[in-house]
Amino acid sequence: MIFDNFSRARRFTILIGYTLTFIILGLSSSALGQEISVKPGINKSFQNPDVDAFLRRFEIESREVFHNRDAIVNAMELSNGMDVADIGAGTGFFSLLMAKKVGPEGIVYANDLAQNFLDHIEKAADEMGLQNVETVKGGEKSVNLPPNSIDLAYICDTYHHFEYPVFMVESIHEALRPGGRLVIVDFERVKGISQDWVLGHVRCGKGTVTDEVKDTGFEFVKEDPFMEEQYFIVFRKK
Repeated sequence: MIFDNFSRARRFTILIGYTLTFIILGLSSSALGQEISVKPGINKSFQNPDVDAFLRRFEIESREVFHNRDAIVNAMELSNGMDVADIGAGTGFFSLLMAKKVGPEGIVYANDLAQNFLDHIEKAADEMGLQNVETVKGGEKSVNLPPNSIDLAYICDTYHHFEYPVFMVESIHEALRPGGRLVIVDFERVKGISQDWVLGHVRCGKGTVTDEVKDTGFEFVKEDPFMEEQYFIVFRKK
């Protein structure tokens, strides 16, 4: 009887040890997987960007999102008083358009890695008399916005620049209020159809983006197919 009790206790101790080991290994593997950059160095050119050069590159009619900028902003269904974030704002032309839509009662957080871009956006907003634009320096793993601070997050041609997409989308999920929306515009990536530079530069296509976002606590709402080379998809925070 004493031997049986001892064996039972020993087996229980071993079982607990294995269970804890598997939990620790599982958590460590998950954490390590999330920590690994999906595309190291993708944002090197944005560490200290030449704003004038990017203005000539970003704000031209031959760029599909700039040509369709008004249609894109209208498709967001913004309303007066909304608080929104332009993630990866770049030169800020979307931030400024969004600021007009949400009005003085709303706020637009122009969010970017590059301080040069943020300084340019602040200057442009001042010149246009837009006092509802606030710049926020984002990080590689977080947009650095307070929890429950925005009604909509907009990501244009920036999702494929996320080195740590899980962390970034989680931080956006946290920043959104209940029922808040996430709008993503990026390049269609289809072998045999997309341009070679898209296939080489853009990490993944619309299907993978949708799966990654849904896995991070969002539900798919809709797609508005009004562009040829890029997609416009909407998600809602669960």
